Amino acid sequence: MPRPVQIETTVFGWLKPDRQREKIREDRKRLEARARRLLKNYLSADEPRKQQYYEVVVGAAAACQPDVSDPKLENAQLAQISAEAALKVVKLRESQAIDDNDQLAALITDAYATVALAYRRASAAYTVDGDMQQLGTAAVHLLTIAMSYMAARSEEVAHK
Repeated sequence: MPRPVQIETTVFGWLKPDRQREKIREDRKRLEARARRLLKNYLSADEPRKQQYYEVVVGAAAACQPDVSDPKLENAQLAQISAEAALKVVKLRESQAIDDNDQLAALITDAYATVALAYRRASAAYTVDGDMQQLGTAAVHLLTIAMSYMAARSEEVAHK
């Protein structure tokens, strides 16, 4: 007969994939369409418009950085905290209908959705869903490009 500790570990092990799938379902519902729209529009944008995407995405990412100095937290945990913060902003903006009929407001909400997907991907949340993993990878790439661009631009301004 298994010991209670083994049973508890096994039961909670079964629950973890269900919670992961639940989060993925919520991400598909709340984030997927917005992130796809932002990425598609970004890819078809001209250079000045791409700069606007970089600014909005980097701003959303900066706003979602955890104010945590716990050295015990691992990168995946920090990414998950950032993803939850971005998702919270998306939910809030949707509940208040902030981006109804306003392109800039919609872009900002889409940026938060894209940032949430990027951080979820960085936290390995999409390992059981290839489509979301691929979309998350695209979001990570955009976030990386945007951060590099903004850092280079800040450096240019500092040297002038």
